[in-house]
Amino acid sequence: MTPPAVRRSLPDLRQRSALAGEAAAAAAEVETALNTPSDPGSAAFFDVDNTVMQGASIFHLARGLHRRKFFTTREIAGAAWKQAYFRIVGVEDPEHVADARNSALSFIAGHTVTELEELGEEIFDEAMAHRIWPGTRALAQMHLDQGQRVWLVTAAPIEIAQIIARRLGLTGAMGTVAEHDGGVYTGRLVGDMLHGPAKAEAVRALAAREGLELAACSAYSDSYNDLPMLSLVGDPCAINPDARLRAHAREQGWRVRDYRTGRKAARAGLLVGAATGAATGAVAAALAVRKRH
Repeated sequence: MTPPAVRRSLPDLRQRSALAGEAAAAAAEVETALNTPSDPGSAAFFDVDNTVMQGASIFHLARGLHRRKFFTTREIAGAAWKQAYFRIVGVEDPEHVADARNSALSFIAGHTVTELEELGEEIFDEAMAHRIWPGTRALAQMHLDQGQRVWLVTAAPIEIAQIIARRLGLTGAMGTVAEHDGGVYTGRLVGDMLHGPAKAEAVRALAAREGLELAACSAYSDSYNDLPMLSLVGDPCAINPDARLRAHAREQGWRVRDYRTGRKAARAGLLVGAATGAATGAVAAALAVRKRH
């Protein structure tokens, strides 16, 4: 039975997810230099972490920022452990979740958008470029070659998502939008992190804006959490899937692609919920402690 406090939070969660999705779609970088696509009604949407890239992009970003003295090892380790604990045990206090959400990107408060973009370029080169899955990259290129547009959809900050999309030659990206005033981050999110239902809201909003027919679109992800986005399109595909998504994909007759080795794939099926999920949504929240000191 759902606790009363959680039931009361559901409408607010849906509103935040919708706001996050709309903000991500509005900020999606559309490559205007490309010719008009020959298949304007179709597109492909790719999750990033463990779908396009090995590991969690927010973790690689955090490690790069840590090397640049944004925060200490003790700060990030302590906060990340708390987030991992709540994911593994499966008990999340609504007040804790709200605090984590509100502080998810407060570590960049006071920094400029330009600064994060410049550092993001450096961190992509040193920690992300060699982690791109060739198989997924080929799938994205296949859609581009067919005259379709390709967007990334990720919980990572929109600035990092756009860098990855630009480096891979994709159409654009949708990610978590951090509020900024005059080019300086306030430390607050616009809505919520682009995770789970918020991704589906972002895809809907972008489809409405770009005139896409979702039944003719494709979506790719490794996580069962992205089921709302995968279920929106006519051609869903599980990439390097966790155990729950693999089972669901097989039941529904969806395509499944696994670019990991057999040993890594088996291990990931056991650990992805506890480790990768925690890293993606939780490391960003962990970084928030920097501001408090």
